[in-house]
Amino acid sequence: MPIRGLCASHTPLKDFHDPGPEAAREVAETFATARAWVADFAPQLVLVFGPDHFNGFFYRLMPSFCVGAHAEAIGDWNTLSGELPVATGTAEALTEHLHQKGVDAAVSYRMELDHGHTQALQMLFGQTSLPPVLPVFINCAAPPRPPMARVIALGEAVGDFLAELPDRVLIIGSGGLSHDPPMPSLVTADPAVRTRIIEGGRLSAEARRAREARVIDEGRKQVSGESPAVALNPEWDRGLLDLLLRGDFAALSALKDEDISREGGCGGHEIRSWVATAAAMSRVPGCTAQVDMYRAIPLWVAGFAMMRFASGRLG
Repeated sequence: MPIRGLCASHTPLKDFHDPGPEAAREVAETFATARAWVADFAPQLVLVFGPDHFNGFFYRLMPSFCVGAHAEAIGDWNTLSGELPVATGTAEALTEHLHQKGVDAAVSYRMELDHGHTQALQMLFGQTSLPPVLPVFINCAAPPRPPMARVIALGEAVGDFLAELPDRVLIIGSGGLSHDPPMPSLVTADPAVRTRIIEGGRLSAEARRAREARVIDEGRKQVSGESPAVALNPEWDRGLLDLLLRGDFAALSALKDEDISREGGCGGHEIRSWVATAAAMSRVPGCTAQVDMYRAIPLWVAGFAMMRFASGRLG
């Protein structure tokens, strides 16, 4: 059955900083077009490749890939909250298929998802009109991350699996492009933060407010030039979009983590979600792709873009 793909940047600051009328209008119009395109397609299953920001996955046990057979959205940053309509049987079958294809994916019957998966779902479907969902976590935040060659293998195996389903399927890749938010790491974290990113657990309301305040302030600092973070990198972003458009998986598989961190910041590793989506869509005969928008938005700490994939011409 038909398969379509959509990759979109996410940013927790979308509802907290006004990026200016031109940027706000472009993002709103792009998503309006995407929503209409998705509604016309009427997907019966939505598979989401997405990262986590130490909200659901921790160093106590950090898989490279994990398929959600049951999932709950934590509702951070004004995004979806509560149990999601996960296609459990399909998730189980996908996990088995991935193993048979040589892709070692974990499975979770208690997956917790943050805005890395849910913002795109909310923007495209809202809270109440979600079709069955199949979340696939890709570790983008916590070194050691899966190399790009394995991300491509994951995407290709997912594409082969979806091609055998009788349903109309939409694949979403959520994350990227260049951005360098204040994310904790084992190397630099103080003892309390280090303990949390290993042991996990839900943040208290007070701790979450403090964490969100740091990110909100980071947007202001990036605009003022006070931030020590890696700046948004439109040249790097556009180069990646070109590789994805051309399906140049040899070049994508050659990307090294140290280069991504230097050029795209710690959040730049979320391009893995885009690469997995492009790899999955490469298994669709006659697939074409187009970039609908790109804009560097420092207030949102985001190189913000959207691209779509479909068999034949894209409307």
